[in-house]
Amino acid sequence: MLDAVVSGGYSTSGAREILPQNVKPLHYDLSLEPDFEKFKFEGTVSILLDVFETSKEITLNSLEIDIHSVVLTLPGDKLVSLHSSETNDDQQTVKFIFNEYFTAGSQVKLTIDFTGILNDKMAGFYRSSYTAEDGSTKYMATTQMEPTDCRRAFPCFDEPALKATYAITLIADKNLTCLSNMNDIATKDLGNGKKAVSFANTPLMSTYLLAFIVADLRYVETTWFRIPVRVYATPGNESQGVFSCELAAKTIKFFEETFDMPYPLPKMDMVAIPDFSAGAMENWGLITYRVVDLLFDEETSGAATKQRVAEVVQHELAHQWFGNLVTMDWWEGLWLNEGFATWMSWFSCNEFYPDWKVWESYVTDNLQAALRLDGLRSSHPIEVPVKRADEINQIFDAISYSKGSCVLRMVSKFLGEDVFIAGIRKYLKKHKYGNTQTGDLWAALSEVSGKDVSALMDSWTKQVGYPVLTVTEAADGKSITVRQNRFLTSGDVKPEEDETIFPVSLGLRTKKGVDEELMLNTREATFPVDTGFYKINADHSGIYRTAYSADRLAKLGKAAQEGLLSVEDRAGLVADTGALAASGYASTTGLLNLISGWKNEQEFVVWDEITARIGAIRSAWMFEDEAVKEALKKFQRDLVAPKASSLGWQFDANVGHVEQQFKALMFGSAGTAGDETVVAAAKDLFARFAAGDKKAIHPNLKGSVFAIALQNGGEAEWEVIHNTYLNPINTSEKNTALRSLGRTKNPKLIQKTLDMILDGSVRTQDCYLPMGGLRTTVEGTRALWAWVEAHWDELEKLLPPGLSMLSSVVSLATGGFAKEADVDDIVKFFESRNTKGYDKGLAQSLES
Repeated sequence: MLDAVVSGGYSTSGAREILPQNVKPLHYDLSLEPDFEKFKFEGTVSILLDVFETSKEITLNSLEIDIHSVVLTLPGDKLVSLHSSETNDDQQTVKFIFNEYFTAGSQVKLTIDFTGILNDKMAGFYRSSYTAEDGSTKYMATTQMEPTDCRRAFPCFDEPALKATYAITLIADKNLTCLSNMNDIATKDLGNGKKAVSFANTPLMSTYLLAFIVADLRYVETTWFRIPVRVYATPGNESQGVFSCELAAKTIKFFEETFDMPYPLPKMDMVAIPDFSAGAMENWGLITYRVVDLLFDEETSGAATKQRVAEVVQHELAHQWFGNLVTMDWWEGLWLNEGFATWMSWFSCNEFYPDWKVWESYVTDNLQAALRLDGLRSSHPIEVPVKRADEINQIFDAISYSKGSCVLRMVSKFLGEDVFIAGIRKYLKKHKYGNTQTGDLWAALSEVSGKDVSALMDSWTKQVGYPVLTVTEAADGKSITVRQNRFLTSGDVKPEEDETIFPVSLGLRTKKGVDEELMLNTREATFPVDTGFYKINADHSGIYRTAYSADRLAKLGKAAQEGLLSVEDRAGLVADTGALAASGYASTTGLLNLISGWKNEQEFVVWDEITARIGAIRSAWMFEDEAVKEALKKFQRDLVAPKASSLGWQFDANVGHVEQQFKALMFGSAGTAGDETVVAAAKDLFARFAAGDKKAIHPNLKGSVFAIALQNGGEAEWEVIHNTYLNPINTSEKNTALRSLGRTKNPKLIQKTLDMILDGSVRTQDCYLPMGGLRTTVEGTRALWAWVEAHWDELEKLLPPGLSMLSSVVSLATGGFAKEADVDDIVKFFESRNTKGYDKGLAQSLES
């Protein structure tokens, strides 16, 4: 379907509001000069346009830009002056009306001089601050364009399908580093202490992938690969970029071989930005990151941090092909970008670090994140219609990333990994430098596999939710009947919400192996199975829950102990049983009975899921009777303490990556449940740390030791952790300290923690970290919501609704309650407010 063309006005087609299509950009020449004293920037942009329709009007995106002059150059270098202009703040556009017509079939050049705001909102062309080695505050100018903030940097056609080439010039102090997507090709001394750095023309690309940085930076570099790969950081921190730099070079080479397509740019720069709203951004050739997601020091950071850094770096590098080279045509295709980059980061991580066993943790990480959000009535389909720019940020969630990647994993299992990758190659080659829709990927996969992938996958991407499969067994033990119904965490599915029949791969595990071909394509079907031993959804590659009878669940628990279930099966069984108990499909007793028999479980990811499910039960009962809470705490302690003790909490060079995380998990779980041995060890480690031995606590244990110290201490412990936050050895330790401060139960210390969020001592990007700690206690949960109510106007100003962080804060502040009265209070607070920009997050939080 073609979008309607409305000359000079705003084009709306079905669910989209897009720019009029009377012109299309071909090339931008852009010059920018940031001013670190006035926090503004001066700019000039010349845009070469193809004219499709004779007109006097050009409409493009512009936000918080002060336009000084506009000139249109017609063929033959004829200059046309501006008659008038109209700004629409709601649609974030400016319309220029000229004194003469320009004709269809010609090319014209639009030149605009402007001033923009070097804002502190982490959007568009913005400023980030940091403390230099001499203690002074320094600033850098950097960018975050995705999804729709390129229009804050310069007037442009800010839609993913309107690809063009770009020539960037940055004017800056001659001592500062200037970076953009491409390599620099000329540096001109302007004679006033400034320089103009010009960069090579980019390939065809979307506005949201543009990037430019002006800052005092240092770098590490590897020349191992055919192009230079660098990691940049503020002075003194660059040495922590070695791990990411080397991994990036190897990953680009691996992706070139996997996709059978060379990386098309002449360099790869990755930059650690002190103020950054997301985790990272895949700008083509100039990837930007939160500091903690790029820089890593083996001596002072733990195994979980290392895995996170590797995963983020590989995710962003996968985008260089999937998203940058081939781009979705509009934002409902976001899942294709993010789902694939997520899947690919796990695929490549498994290739480089097989001992990390990432596909095992996929079940407890990505799959559960997807099932958690998609089990809510307020979820959305993977392909969600996006009408307006201000709706886009809300779909950067677990559906686009996690469910998207789970759908792709399901397809890769169904087709086979080799066939799946062959389909990806075909898709990338056919559509390089272009824009696509979901159907284009299904077509490529269908072509190489000979299977109708679209028929299989359309329900999974176009419909909201997923099914729960209820299994009943024949009395003769020779067959099972499987029925699918929509799963909702609330357990109250209405008939009109249960109309979708999903094509479900049953992945039936028996003693003979796994049958991947078996499908449930109807509401209910019967299958011949020897019910002595079987399990549905082998390795949990299917996106659904499975409900067994209490008797079968007990048998599966026993089968797990006998080694008949894979690690993924065991972790997934715990997850399903926990989710079904929470929603009322099964009893909580069944979950507790299942896991209480697994004290001898040997695998980290299974224990990770067990402790998560116990944590969910304890959270649900947080506002209940003290005796019940103590009984649950004792259940956790009795279950985990023996394993914590047998694993120990010593770390030497022989302790592997997964074992490090296993030791840390069990130590923390036993300690926060009050195990005396672990609490005593944590207190001892903390005392040595407080006395000045900064290496007393291993990085893997720091978060747990801080939490246990606060749980069993008071103001003195809080002050030690607060001082650690102010004077950390690295960003990872800083974040760990900030996360921990909220775990106190002391009202005075809770207030001090909350005050930090708005008094300037916490970066805006990190405001959610202490909130997460507050959510672990009754006192903190109640204080957090009361504080948000009292400071709402300040928070809304600090975190504009159009950006994604306000939605995160709303979810954190409202999602910890389990009483109707609290829900009523929250609903009442928001009913008189405009919730645009965070309405989805609020609805999901209230439902949870």
